[in-house]
Amino acid sequence: MKVFDLACEHDHRFEGWFASTQAFDEQLARGLVECPVCASRTVRRMPSAPRLNLSSAAGPRPETVQPAPGTVAAAMPTPQQLQALWMKMARHLAENTEDVGERFADEARRIHYEEAPERGIRGVATREQRAALEEEGIDVFSFPLPAAARETLQ
Repeated sequence: MKVFDLACEHDHRFEGWFASTQAFDEQLARGLVECPVCASRTVRRMPSAPRLNLSSAAGPRPETVQPAPGTVAAAMPTPQQLQALWMKMARHLAENTEDVGERFADEARRIHYEEAPERGIRGVATREQRAALEEEGIDVFSFPLPAAARETLQ
């Protein structure tokens, strides 16, 4: 089994597991490899080093290193961590909201004016529809929901 570090045209990073390099090349050529974040099929292999389990290697493990006294340890999340958090949020939204599709603006108004039960909804709205909702005092936000957030990834 080969594990490749991959990236799409939008630089979303992810792993792909393939039987061989040839299997990856064939699947890529047939358009079967796609980004789990944005569903782009423009995917490329990233350079990667072999993964070695060196648990007995000399030196402290990163999680055991303590900051110097009087300092504050801070770290920026990596792009991969940010991407994972974004996918987690997308899945949470997909699982906890009702998809009203093209009826989003109408349903948001019905909820706002208490003509329909209050609940979380998601759907599709044009810029003009979003602007009109905001003028009426109805808060909305755009969040591109990738297809991968709506299904289980294996």
